[in-house]
Amino acid sequence: MDQLDQQILNKLQQGLSLEASPFKHLAAELEIDVEQLLERIKKLKSANYIRRLGGVFNSKELGYQSTLVALEAEENNFYQIAKFINQHPGVTHNYRRTNRLNLWFTLTTETAVAREAFLAKVVNQPGVKNLYQLPKEKFFKLNVFFDMKSDSEINLQEDGIK
Repeated sequence: MDQLDQQILNKLQQGLSLEASPFKHLAAELEIDVEQLLERIKKLKSANYIRRLGGVFNSKELGYQSTLVALEAEENNFYQIAKFINQHPGVTHNYRRTNRLNLWFTLTTETAVAREAFLAKVVNQPGVKNLYQLPKEKFFKLNVFFDMKSDSEINLQEDGIK
């Protein structure tokens, strides 16, 4: 990864401008062609530096429901379970943990019925031992910024507590 890729990743983490041509705007800031920017973003995505590029919406305000889910997955089925979970469009985070509850993810659905239907499919995946829903009681928003041009590991910025 070169310095331009690092700049691109930093800019993308800070968000795209809300306009008709956000990549054109970003390319101008970086002093490169939009085609070059899009090609580099595509390569960064292929190399798994970028998992998802899209908007983040207040799901509750849009009428959706979200929950944090923790589950105990058998090691020999762990990646198949994670892959199954990641296919759901309402899964925004999916993390491995180093304890009994070793797979955690967030799930957003339109209805409780849709949530329960998907979680029933998850429970029936080979290797799922236990699943726990941890509904949100209080909303905390934490921005995480990985400075690609710095030697520091993680910069955490609190973005307000609601």
